[in-house]
Amino acid sequence: MTEFVIAPPPQASLPVSTGPERFPIRRVFCVGRNYAAHAREMGKDPDREPPFFFMKPADAVIDAAGTVPYPSLTSSFHHEIELVVALGAGGRDVAPADALNLVWGYGVGVDLTRRDLQDEAKKLSRPWDWSKGFDASAPCTPIHPVDAVGHPDSGEIWLRVNGDLKQQGDLKDLIWSVPEVISAISAAVDLAPGDLIFSGTPAGVGAMQPGDVVSGGVAGVAEFEFTIGQPK
Repeated sequence: MTEFVIAPPPQASLPVSTGPERFPIRRVFCVGRNYAAHAREMGKDPDREPPFFFMKPADAVIDAAGTVPYPSLTSSFHHEIELVVALGAGGRDVAPADALNLVWGYGVGVDLTRRDLQDEAKKLSRPWDWSKGFDASAPCTPIHPVDAVGHPDSGEIWLRVNGDLKQQGDLKDLIWSVPEVISAISAAVDLAPGDLIFSGTPAGVGAMQPGDVVSGGVAGVAEFEFTIGQPK
């Protein structure tokens, strides 16, 4: 048995919809500006930009329920709802035609963003880590296996704050489809079981305040509701 000089951290995981087992999380990949309307609202041209990616720590993923903390160092805390892809198999240089064979299931997550820190990082040409990879920055529903939800490639994706519709789109409007995203990531790194992919957010991202009730979902996959906590 391997000995460690300190106790290893707990395995990051999410519940699954089919029983008491949990889905172990290895890495979290996020696709930037993967809906045309959102790319435009961020000041970019979706027709000229190939897919790009950033990452969050595995332990940034939390259950999309209860209270989600308002983070430090920001006064512009934004929501970005996304279809989440959970991989049950890995591969390198995976062809788009074969990519869905890697998928174990799907969930719905929110890429929480400290927008003011991101905007400052962009101005200074610095990494996004402090704006995207902070604690509890990736709430996600339980993972639903492919046998239960299929491979969703169309259907409404939406988010409300205090009952007011803020984000609404359709999965068919993804610039880069889930198979194309999986293939693109696998050209750069070896994908492995337990990897999660946040596939991009539709237009309408915006700020949340302490006490706000945030709800959302993807048709045929899952829905969630949580409350934004008070700043520490």
